Amino acid sequence: MPQSRAREAAAAAAVELVEPGMTIGLGSGRAVWKVVELLGAAGAPVRAAVASERTGQLALESGIEVVELDGSLELDLTLDGADEVDPELRLIKGGGGALLREKIVIAAARRFVVVAESEKRVERLGEGFRLPVEVVRFAWSDTRRRLGRLLPDAELRLDGSDPYVTDEGHLILDCVMPHDADPGALDRELHAVPGVVEHGLFLGLAERALLGTPDGRVEVLERERP
Repeated sequence: MPQSRAREAAAAAAVELVEPGMTIGLGSGRAVWKVVELLGAAGAPVRAAVASERTGQLALESGIEVVELDGSLELDLTLDGADEVDPELRLIKGGGGALLREKIVIAAARRFVVVAESEKRVERLGEGFRLPVEVVRFAWSDTRRRLGRLLPDAELRLDGSDPYVTDEGHLILDCVMPHDADPGALDRELHAVPGVVEHGLFLGLAERALLGTPDGRVEVLERERP
């Protein structure tokens, strides 16, 4: 399938960045899981800190040593997916629900490279994907009310008929980004709302995006340095 070819192309390009002996970070999502699969098949001698329980399970099954971020190490490289990528390499992430842990793993690394399909490229963040906002369970409805000034359309993410719960025990509100929203300002304002744990805007973090195409090529986007 075209999407599978795109994902595999991006993952294969990402694996080329991984050198023997590295300690890397791995996010979550299908593109990252393909990276894990390829690293395992190659018998790559690497260790990994992981951002989700599912990624950790797959890494162990692939023979990759999983390590904890205990403050004693800095990751050489983090590889993670994205739900949207704009021309400035700003991202929306969190479709899989691991955005808090993903941001922590990215912050622990010297470098962060996005691994995704070319269909994730957009001109404006939020044009096709809601912005996830992770909130504490206590009084979450009131947190949503306070968010209304910034993001008036916020839906509680469900898992079947029950609220979706993250690995850290929080809830997620999926929010429509206003067309005229400034991502930088929104980033700061969301962090100031009591009850918000983290959000899915990943700004100024990625150095490069490897975007696989349906015909098996890889488009490379790089962030301009000041």
